[in-house]
Amino acid sequence: MKRVKAACITQTLHFMLKEDIGREYAKQLVQEEVKKYKNGLDKTGTKYKILSEKIQEDGSVMMEIKKQYSTSPVGNYLD
Repeated sequence: MKRVKAACITQTLHFMLKEDIGREYAKQLVQEEVKKYKNGLDKTGTKYKILSEKIQEDGSVMMEIKKQYSTSPVGNYLD
């Protein structure tokens, strides 16, 4: 029998600009979306570690994140 002792998932997320609105407003919306994403992780109690977060030339945001998978314990993955 096997049991999961620890689990995490690594994701690369690209928060992209909407194309049908003004560029500056689209950049603002992306920043709000990133903030909302982080707040959502905190609100649900998901353990995470942001490995990198870079603003691209067009104003979009690329984020690499390691986060808790489901409700599994994270062990030392986030150290």
